[in-house]
Amino acid sequence: MIFGYGSPDRQIAEGEVRAILQEALAFLAPDAERVLVIIPDATRTAPVPLFFRVLTELLLPNTRRLDFLVALGTHPLMSEAARNRLVGISTEERTTRYRKVGLYNHRWDQKDQLITLGTITSEEVQAITDGRMAMAVPVTINRMVQEYDLLLICGPTYPHEVAGFSGGNKYFFPGISGPEMIHVTHWLGALSSSRAIIGRRNTVVRALIDRATQHIPNRKLCASLVVHQGKLRGLFVGAPQVAWANAASLSGQLHVTWVAQPYKRALACIPAMYEDLWTGAKGMYKLEAVIADGGELVLYAPHIESLSYTHGAMLEQVGYHGSAYYVKQWNRFKHYPWAVLAHSVHVRGDATFDGTTERPRIRLSLASRIPRQTCERLGLRYRDPNRIDLNAWRMRQDTLFVSNAGEHLYRLQPASTPPGTTDAQR
Repeated sequence: MIFGYGSPDRQIAEGEVRAILQEALAFLAPDAERVLVIIPDATRTAPVPLFFRVLTELLLPNTRRLDFLVALGTHPLMSEAARNRLVGISTEERTTRYRKVGLYNHRWDQKDQLITLGTITSEEVQAITDGRMAMAVPVTINRMVQEYDLLLICGPTYPHEVAGFSGGNKYFFPGISGPEMIHVTHWLGALSSSRAIIGRRNTVVRALIDRATQHIPNRKLCASLVVHQGKLRGLFVGAPQVAWANAASLSGQLHVTWVAQPYKRALACIPAMYEDLWTGAKGMYKLEAVIADGGELVLYAPHIESLSYTHGAMLEQVGYHGSAYYVKQWNRFKHYPWAVLAHSVHVRGDATFDGTTERPRIRLSLASRIPRQTCERLGLRYRDPNRIDLNAWRMRQDTLFVSNAGEHLYRLQPASTPPGTTDAQR
């Protein structure tokens, strides 16, 4: 059963959010005494403060324990002040009104913070991934989950380069998982190609995530949000896979723009919420498919000065390459973290490699505070952000200009696909 609704044309008001959540929780989890709410970090556009406020109002009077866990994956840790801002409270409120509510970072990198729930066998992995992988995968997750009788996912759904669409069970794996599922899911996405996965609901990565989630014994619910242009357009509450499927269908209508012809060039303005290239590269993922062969995509990010605050040292070693570059030299690269290799592949995009020369399908240029020497050494083109005239780029007829890149997907309209149809609806 699903509570809530979604509409491309209607905003859901705060009163409706409260009513939907109240009805859903009363029906689906009336006896929950210990609740862990899993939320996104600041790299997702979502009304997290609204949901924090409503959920605490509804749950605190009837629970013995209520905590929130930020599903960081491998993103940088958030300070206490940053976590407070994320949920919209002051330092004073944190120590008074919300003193009984825990607000934690996920720690994927500390073994003592993780537990192993089981293993997905090699045979299962091979079947799920259509033969792309054949290896046993331990299902490790934040050990906090064993302390609650209800796990409540609360986060938005957008087109996603690894899983097709974000949200749902992805908040478990890789959101609060150990490194094994993080690396395997990201590398599987890279082997499948971002262009083949992004904006599609049924993917091998999502299937592997859902299989891992079956190892979690706790009761699980999901409040799947769909946010468009800063407004809440959808809220679906229920079993994670069902709630997420409804959100992904609506996201496919709101967050995908179909274009008839590819562009020779595009400029993507990367918003400040993406603080490094690891997150800011979403501008590449969302526009790659509509750039013509040999065309150029410029990521305009004058605020970015780091490849990755978590994985920068590793990226300095491997650079940015297509999947064939790594696969054909696997003995050389297999010992690097696979999530890092996957990020490298997604940033580089589709490319061929004959054993000597690599030929990317498109040219990716970075206009940021990362120096020219670093960009070119690692395989990226460089543009000086101070010499880019945004108005001139915006006026070019043959150029796609995206002023707030990262969450909206652009795709080429197949000749046989009726206008307005999305893969999420098929």
